[in-house]
Amino acid sequence: MKERALTRFVRVAVFGFAGIPALVTAQPVEENLVIRITEGWSSDNAEAVLASEPVSRLESDPSVSLSRMGGRGLEPVVRGQSQERVDVLLDGIRVEGACPNRMDPPTSRLSSALAPVLEVRTNNRTLRWGPIAGGQIIATTANPQFNGNATTGQVTIGGSDNGNGKLINAAAAVGSEEAWLRLSGGYDEADDYEDGDGNEVRSAYKNAEGRVDGAWTAENGFYIKGMVSRQEESDVKYAGSGMDAPKTDTDMYRMELGSPVASGEWNLLAWQADVDHTMDNFSLRPVGMMKMQTDSTTETRGVRFTLDQSPNSSTDWAIGADLETNDWDATLSNVTNPMPMTVSFMWPGVERERIGIFAEGFRRVASGVKVGGGLRYDRVEMDATKANDIASMGMTPAMLYQNAYGTTDLEPEDNNVSGFASSEWRLPQNQALTLTVSRSVRSPSVTERYLARNTMSDSWIGNPGLETEKHNKVELALSGSKNQWSWKPVVWVDQVDDFVRRYKETAAQCGKANGCTLYENVDARLLGAEVMVGWTNGTWSSSSTLASVRGENRDDNSALAQIPPVQFVQTLGWQSMGHSIEAEWLLARRQDRIDPESGLDAGTSPGYGVFNLSGSHPLMEHLTFNWALDNLFDNTWAPHVSRANTDPFNPDAVRVNEPGRTLRAALTAKW
Repeated sequence: MKERALTRFVRVAVFGFAGIPALVTAQPVEENLVIRITEGWSSDNAEAVLASEPVSRLESDPSVSLSRMGGRGLEPVVRGQSQERVDVLLDGIRVEGACPNRMDPPTSRLSSALAPVLEVRTNNRTLRWGPIAGGQIIATTANPQFNGNATTGQVTIGGSDNGNGKLINAAAAVGSEEAWLRLSGGYDEADDYEDGDGNEVRSAYKNAEGRVDGAWTAENGFYIKGMVSRQEESDVKYAGSGMDAPKTDTDMYRMELGSPVASGEWNLLAWQADVDHTMDNFSLRPVGMMKMQTDSTTETRGVRFTLDQSPNSSTDWAIGADLETNDWDATLSNVTNPMPMTVSFMWPGVERERIGIFAEGFRRVASGVKVGGGLRYDRVEMDATKANDIASMGMTPAMLYQNAYGTTDLEPEDNNVSGFASSEWRLPQNQALTLTVSRSVRSPSVTERYLARNTMSDSWIGNPGLETEKHNKVELALSGSKNQWSWKPVVWVDQVDDFVRRYKETAAQCGKANGCTLYENVDARLLGAEVMVGWTNGTWSSSSTLASVRGENRDDNSALAQIPPVQFVQTLGWQSMGHSIEAEWLLARRQDRIDPESGLDAGTSPGYGVFNLSGSHPLMEHLTFNWALDNLFDNTWAPHVSRANTDPFNPDAVRVNEPGRTLRAALTAKW
């Protein structure tokens, strides 16, 4: 399958680049273009943040929960769905993690030196980046703003008291808006932090990153952008896992071309991302009876071509095609003796090829009515090239799949058809009613289909025979504003055919002391509601947001796993002459609806209330002081979706607890 993937990759790339000379000479696009989507471009400046992981800013969105396993690697849960159901795009490119246990979710690759603008999408309003099953997080890095100068940049130095955190980030660019080159980098580290009870939580880490990017735009609008980056995470501890990660290295490469053509523009984007990950149970914790180590890699290659057109002021349409290839490999070894022994091929040389095409359009049929729709087709092929390699106990991955599910077909081929239809009605008093109906088809992930961990005490086996997951979603939203007020209530329902459910058999069922983790298809339903109300008079501002979601396994009328409780966020802010202060109150009720057979829910969870303060103050023309006081009342708490605590030195914690009271501060110099 790899030869076919590479052949198609080259064909698509050559086809796209071959058209460049003709397209470069196209006429400039009209200034009144209604829709202009260029991946990786943003006119918004990303605000400097104190947190080492930019994804932590999504904590203030009640539709998003963050699952914690350690000091790094926060996993976003959007409307009760996470992991492979939440797509993460970094300036238009998709990066897969290299850890079977998800120590390195894609959001851990967000740059802290160039904190991106984050947008959370929950339904198919466009299909150019693929269908949305649960959610989509779009991270966009802003271009440097020169404002007539030849150079621009910033330096941030900061730290935190809880865990003795330290960080330094810097970025500098030279050029102009038409042609520029930027260098950026950063380093941050922290020791184990303490929770509200004063107990240490295994959460220490070190993280370093470096990046070079640049762009050039011709007078006729043709542009080219490039980026190379490297991230090195080391000595990362996890209280929610039996292993830690002494090393995770990520290399990313990105090239983007585009130009005006006819009444719009074309865009060609190519990327590569390589992740090298090692986790073990002895480098960062006391050595047990056996030294176990997992070495894993992920390679992602992708190319995407899109054409956007706006033939008139009321019509917009786009077409495009993309190709993405992935290679995963993970091996669990017993390294107790000088000669390591292969225990399991956890990802047995898995290859995936996905090629997709899409078309979508939007039209304003009346002064207050706009309709849209789109279709997307994805062909997905997967294979496990090491399925017949023998590991310990004389078992191959193919044998494990057959024993668990009776399946021998290890090369699934999926033909996924997704689509959406939307309509927007402009109502009196500056209101808009939006209805979106969509169907999103998701192929099961590498872990869900091919994971093959088999030890004397437990097993974790993917199911190559899983059907694709079909999400049929309806969302109704009413947004509006009047005078100093704004509001947006949303209701939605997601009927899922062949939902991929993880479940765990007991020792009595599978003969393993610690049980066996397996996968199956079930029918499911998720539904929820969200309400946002905001007020501002320019100096003072307030926002109230509420989110509720319910997930049901319709096959046996039970709860789905990892469904967050009702969550509420209240903020009160003040700003004047560049100074700003904000108070934030996070509330969640208890969650009793869990799936105890999933192995994902640590149990029921109590409610919590957490109060945070933050502020930003200009000290002089180019120097700003930022601060945050998190968990002011030093509560002991953990989100319902966080990992179960496995730290033997803190046995009372059910989940991985969040930090106790923490003071963070930083100085930022900009020029």
